Amino acid sequence: MKTVREMKADQYLSPTFFIDCDTVSVREKSQELTGSKIREREKATNIFFFVRDKIKYSLYVPRSSPEDFRASQILSRGEGYCVQKAVLLVALARAAGIPARLRFSKIRNHLTSQELLEKRGTNVFAYHGLAELYIESSWIKATPTYDLNYCKKTGTIPVHFDGTKDALLPPRAMDGRPHIEYLKDRGFFKDLPFDELQRASISSKYIAS
Repeated sequence: MKTVREMKADQYLSPTFFIDCDTVSVREKSQELTGSKIREREKATNIFFFVRDKIKYSLYVPRSSPEDFRASQILSRGEGYCVQKAVLLVALARAAGIPARLRFSKIRNHLTSQELLEKRGTNVFAYHGLAELYIESSWIKATPTYDLNYCKKTGTIPVHFDGTKDALLPPRAMDGRPHIEYLKDRGFFKDLPFDELQRASISSKYIAS
């Protein structure tokens, strides 16, 4: 018999407009990644590393339309920025029967490039996206933002996820320089707060091309 905590977690298994975990492509990819695994932790780590490394990190992706943030579209495109990659991670987890939800934080990226800094006017990102997975009775944060190739090129430390503890962006780069500073936790969401994200994007100078 399920506990109250487990029953509450089950609400994060359902498909939504953005987290379309019931679409054929998402279900098939989730099955491909987890089919031979029994434990939720193994399923979760397989999904995480797929999204981290096989979905290329890019800020320069479409993000003006709701369709740009649907998990199935992100999977098909094969690239995305932090929010889009988190959406896909949540969808693949739900398709595998793992309760999952989105979480957002306000962060400062001390390694923001000069070009991007000039475009945005700030190195603060109001809605950095990550995922939370319910694994063996605990909510675990998982941040699949930067793929391994990106980390090698930029000298940043890859996020490792083992399904037992929170996996967040590291505070320092490989050479010790400050990297990510978490400024504010915005809480968790069952689905993507698209309008909030759009308002935050409009408030900065940056426009993705």
